[in-house]
Amino acid sequence: MKENPLKPVVIYRRVSTSEQGKSGLGLEAQASALSRFCSAEDFEVMATFDDVASGTLSLDGRPGLAAALAKAARLKCPVIVSKLDRLSRDVAFISGLMARGVPFIVAELGADTDPFILHLYAALSEKERKMISQRTRDSLAPMVGTGRLGNKTNLAEAQARGRAGNAAASAAFAGRVMPLVGQLQAGGLSMNAIAGQLNASNMPTMRGGRWTAKGSAG
Repeated sequence: MKENPLKPVVIYRRVSTSEQGKSGLGLEAQASALSRFCSAEDFEVMATFDDVASGTLSLDGRPGLAAALAKAARLKCPVIVSKLDRLSRDVAFISGLMARGVPFIVAELGADTDPFILHLYAALSEKERKMISQRTRDSLAPMVGTGRLGNKTNLAEAQARGRAGNAAASAAFAGRVMPLVGQLQAGGLSMNAIAGQLNASNMPTMRGGRWTAKGSAG
């Protein structure tokens, strides 16, 4: 019996700071997860590219990602990341990457995740980032004028509160939307039809906008 041929892929990894990049811990963790995923899905890694850069930078500021896209385009294969936020937490940035015609696979979400679903998760991730930022500012507000803002422990505590408070909101939103999307997909509806159903159900995006087949509009 003939074995299935391995499918070519390009791997992209990113860490946010020079400290993470020098220690290799962040990159090693991503490498381990991606290695297991590629082995399970019969992917052959043709090249690996890294960036030590903030996820808020444009493509011009992330040479590793630019190189990964170029390599994948030449090979006509996907780019794989361990988690969606390794690309970005910005919906517009991710949409721009997808418009280049190179498919993306997020190991955490599975090999067969539809681009529409990736947009949903991108919207959740972007909202999470904004909510964490707002909650951090809210937590720091009582410290203004007290001389405590220079304390890194207080800053870490405020950031932790923001993450914890946002986790529940993100989970609740995903819990409402993702099961419905799964049911509609199982029923054979197209992405346009699913977006129409979400709008007809008066279910706004996490940012309060309307759904489109490419994600959220506002």
